[in-house]
Amino acid sequence: MAHVQHTDGFASAVHDRLDDVPLYRWWREHIVRSVNHGQVIDRIVDESGWSPRYLFMTMMSAGIAVLGLLLSSPAVVIGAMLISPLMSPILGLGFSLALFDFAEMRRAMISLAAGSACAVLFTALIVSFSPLQAPTSEIIARTRPNLFDLLVALFAALAGTFAIIRGRGETIVGVAIATALMPPLAVVGYGLATWNLPVLAGASALYVTNFVTIALSATVMARFYGFGHFLSSQQSWMQTVVLFLVFAGMAVPLALSLKQIAGEALTVSQVRSYLSEQFGADARVTQLDANFDANPMRFRAVVITPRTRMQPAAELQEQLEQRVGKPLRLQIDQVLLEPGAGSLEAQREELRQAADAVSGENERVAAVGRMVALAGGVAPEAVTIDRDHRRATVAAAPLPDATLSTYRALEERVQAQAQGWALTIVPPLAPFPTISFADGEDALDGATREAVLTTAWAAQRWNVDTLAVPGLTEPAPERPLLAQRRASAIAALLRQNGVSVVAAPAEGQSFRLAAPQVETP
Repeated sequence: MAHVQHTDGFASAVHDRLDDVPLYRWWREHIVRSVNHGQVIDRIVDESGWSPRYLFMTMMSAGIAVLGLLLSSPAVVIGAMLISPLMSPILGLGFSLALFDFAEMRRAMISLAAGSACAVLFTALIVSFSPLQAPTSEIIARTRPNLFDLLVALFAALAGTFAIIRGRGETIVGVAIATALMPPLAVVGYGLATWNLPVLAGASALYVTNFVTIALSATVMARFYGFGHFLSSQQSWMQTVVLFLVFAGMAVPLALSLKQIAGEALTVSQVRSYLSEQFGADARVTQLDANFDANPMRFRAVVITPRTRMQPAAELQEQLEQRVGKPLRLQIDQVLLEPGAGSLEAQREELRQAADAVSGENERVAAVGRMVALAGGVAPEAVTIDRDHRRATVAAAPLPDATLSTYRALEERVQAQAQGWALTIVPPLAPFPTISFADGEDALDGATREAVLTTAWAAQRWNVDTLAVPGLTEPAPERPLLAQRRASAIAALLRQNGVSVVAAPAEGQSFRLAAPQVETP
């Protein structure tokens, strides 16, 4: 980005005339000349381009941000901002607009586009493999951009540009700028991975709004500190008109969105206030859900009320439509309290405790399902859960380089973490492990015993109740051979673990068990 020092004749004449204006002269002396323009521009040029380090840090920041969004953890989301480098190319874009430097503008745009694309693809990859894909409140909050979001980006950009120009607190304001950019970018990746078009569109709109606002705000601050003072009056007027039109073009729809959100909040408040008035002070509106996308809009409420204050739902809906002034549908569940059954607060506490117990049990069941699904490498929906008998079963997906021992170890691991539950992981069909003995030995050592136990475990998971043991002879001869003694030891351990055995011809020094062949006529 070259810092052009020349001025044309017309611009020079304009500046000469303006120097006679006290305010303009004060601005030139105390604002413009207090900044080392060349040093600031060199720094922005050095940091605004793309590099492997820039792409890596952007992807890591996006990865941390999307994990924080999936966990609904604001602290993790904020932590992702500490390493985000997105401020540099956007400020480079803003300064290039102030200087009419199209080469730097193209360079900054390439850097921003490359970083954004890598961040979106990386977050989409994380979400695709994540067992948690339900939209959280942190995700939903970034799908409806409004005027306040534009103001957040505007204030962050003004602070960031000031810090860059004056050389103060760049890290902190960099976090502020990243806060307006990285979470929406991570939500774009989430929407892409889950193919949730409303989330994808809303987050994309928020991201574009924020980065355009930041870039143009940087342009305004750059011009205020004298960057681009050499431009002609026509170029300056062009900048002014473009900035005004872009800000106005973004502010109008965002203001309408903010008005809609405020209207929805007001409507919910009106509905809650109306229900509280109708049921009286002895009742409580414990839940109120609204669906403004439905036509007409729908409300569902849960009210705890004495039986004597019971209200007909049809009349409530009719009167509520008159109060709100819009058509709506009201579904109301009235929890009726009997006279003399104790205070309302005591009964509410009992209901709350019962609801908490049910909610806690549901959460524990869901946690068990997620844990078993993760061990089996499948989606939580593929886990079969028997709540009454507290059993969970999953058919595991083939895992790279996994053996039957691997799946058995996974089952034991998740079983240790789920006390009171019987967890079963059914491994993919595979050959039983080879059972080998030490030279001249017929006793089951540690490795041999584990191979037999893994075979018995897999047979039970596949509903194979009988296995053929090579070399087994029953009844055993008075002077059995080594292979026969080994086969007898294997058969005894299998029977101890609930697996029946039959004899099969010996195959060599090692043993590999199998289901017996059934002859068909």
